[in-house]
Amino acid sequence: MKKLVHNASRSNDAMGEAKRRKEQGLPARTSKKEAKSKPYNLLTKYPRLPLYIGLIFGLYLIFDFIRLNSAG
Repeated sequence: MKKLVHNASRSNDAMGEAKRRKEQGLPARTSKKEAKSKPYNLLTKYPRLPLYIGLIFGLYLIFDFIRLNSAG
């Protein structure tokens, strides 16, 4: 059975990174994440777009049906 040995250099691990950086005189950590451009999404910009497309398509089908049956 192995004995667990406490490492004295790891006593700072319990401390938060901000405190550790402050004690060592380091500047605050900057975010490495760059602003990702969101993909252009029409549904988020125009949430009623599917409704309008469906209505236009439905009207087109109605007029096309009327025009087909009125010929002849």
